[in-house]
Parts: sequence; structure tokens; C-alpha cells
Amino acid sequence: MIRRQFLNHRLACSRGHHGHSILRSKPFTVITYAIDPENGILTQKATAPLPESMVYASTEASGRFLLTASYDGDKIAVMPITEAGLVSSEAIQIAPTGRNAHCVRADLSNKFIYVTNLGGSQILQYRFDSRTGALTPNDPPLVKSRPDNGPRHMTLSPDNKYLYVVHQLTGNIAQFSIDQTKGTLTEVGYTGSVPAESGLPPGHARVTADPKATPGSNPLPTIADDKPGIRAADIQVTPNGKYLYASERTTSKIALLSVAPISGKPTYVRNYPTETQPRGIKIDPMGKYLVVSGEKSDRLAVYKINQTDGDLVLVGRYPVGKDANWIEIVDVP
Repeated sequence: MIRRQFLNHRLACSRGHHGHSILRSKPFTVITYAIDPENGILTQKATAPLPESMVYASTEASGRFLLTASYDGDKIAVMPITEAGLVSSEAIQIAPTGRNAHCVRADLSNKFIYVTNLGGSQILQYRFDSRTGALTPNDPPLVKSRPDNGPRHMTLSPDNKYLYVVHQLTGNIAQFSIDQTKGTLTEVGYTGSVPAESGLPPGHARVTADPKATPGSNPLPTIADDKPGIRAADIQVTPNGKYLYASERTTSKIALLSVAPISGKPTYVRNYPTETQPRGIKIDPMGKYLVVSGEKSDRLAVYKINQTDGDLVLVGRYPVGKDANWIEIVDVP
């Protein structure tokens, strides 16, 4: 029997039924929790310092390393996970990125790492040694995204042939093919997820201070997150690879896209109204349910996925507290 627990925090899960929660306020810390397999209750087991405020965390396939990305700090970090499933020591590698690193993910072969840079309009490509946790820039070290789109989050097709990247400022989804030997990316398509009838203009990124600017003379203004415009957030693919879903926060909607079986090309189908400001979405491992967190509604919405056409049918809404924005679904025996 499989019990699934829904967790609404910045939480990456690893071996041994542990979750790693990222605290973005000082002191920047990662906290490891043990997950009770009977009731999902979290118990703190370890802490470790982070090099910066991190907006994203994930684990690679071996479960031996935690990967984190810093939007404000323009960097990523690799942290070891012990045999007991704990993160208890500082990062073993910190790598600078382009402006505003927003997501870091290992591919399914566990040989390559990708990092989106929202402000830098690029995706970094690394070779990854799962024995040591070492990252090495690939050749080439990056691919450029289309200008003024802002690559944010990404997901991999189940066959590891394609990487899908949702762009925060336009809602466009870029499809990249993955070279199975080199791990390098090649753009093969761009598909919109925000229909023209929404009336939304392209969005604006939250701009951070330029670290190279003279103190007191920073020329880059801070643009509020609530400025009207497209603000796409998250993207997920079903385990069978047939459907993509992406969230957009200004209109509070979830987009459904069908995926062609051979080419992997997404096609926009429709949008669904959902919780206010849906920041995070997640699909359960069986591909039957989509869970959405509403950052301004303080609830989770759970939808059943129609296996024939990807249509979403609301199952229920559940209170989870203030500022719900991150979801992990944990399979435990």
C-alpha cells in the first residue's frame, strides 16, 4: 500500500524518508526532517548552513546530494546527504551562474545538471559526477533562451529526451532536445501557455542589485512581484509524458498542453481557474492527480487528471496556512 503525503513548503525529498526544507531568511539554513511513514509528521533531524538565500532545491537520482539555486545570489550549491539521509554539513561546491538562478535539476541519467537563469535568459549545462557531487561546465556551458522571456522552472520528459522550460515573463514553454551522449540542449520548439484573450502584457522580473555597481548607485530598480503582467511559475509533466501543466499567477490559472508521442511537441489545449496566485504544482507518481498551491488563497486544490484527454476535475480544496507555494508528494510504504 502506498500512502501519499502533501507537503506545502520549499522541500526536497531524499532517501530514507527525509525531506530538506530551505529557509530563505537569515541565517540561511537547510533543515532535514524525518517523515513518519504512518502519518506524514515531520521531525527535525539536522541543520546545515546555506551559502545564500535559495529559491529552489532538488535531489539527484542517487539521493546523495542536495542541489540548490539562489535567485538573489546568482549561484548554485551542491550539499552532501549522508547515508542516514541527513544534510548536516556545508556545501562542497558553489558555482556562480548568470543573473537570477531559479531552478536546478539533474537529468534522468543523473549525468547532467541544468540551471535556469531568469535574469540572464540562459540555461547552464553541467556534467555531473554522482560519486563525488562535482559539477563541470559542459561544452558549450550554456544555451541562450529567447530574449525577455525569463526561463524559470523546468521538467523532463519521462524518456529523458526533452527538457521543457516555462518562461515567467511570457508563459511560453520552450522544448529542448537532450543529446543523450553529451547532455547538451538544442531548442526545437516554443509554445504559448497564456492565451491572447487574457489581455496580459509580458511580465517583469524582480530585479536585484547589481553586485558590481558602486554602493549607493545601483541603476537597477526593484519591480514589485504584483505588477500587472504575465507571471508564469511552475511546470509539470505526467509520468506517461502525455500532458504538461503550467501555472500562471496573475490570472490564477493552470494551462493544459497535450504532448505529441514521438516529437514531444506540446500543443496548448485550455486553461483552468484555480487557487489565487498558484505558485507551485505537483503530479502524483501514478499520474492520477494534480495538486496546486494558492499562495494568496492559503489552500491546496486537488484535481483528478482525466487519463484520456488530460482534463482536470476538481476533487477538493484544503486549508494549509499562509503563503502556500511549494509542494512535494512523498511515496512511503
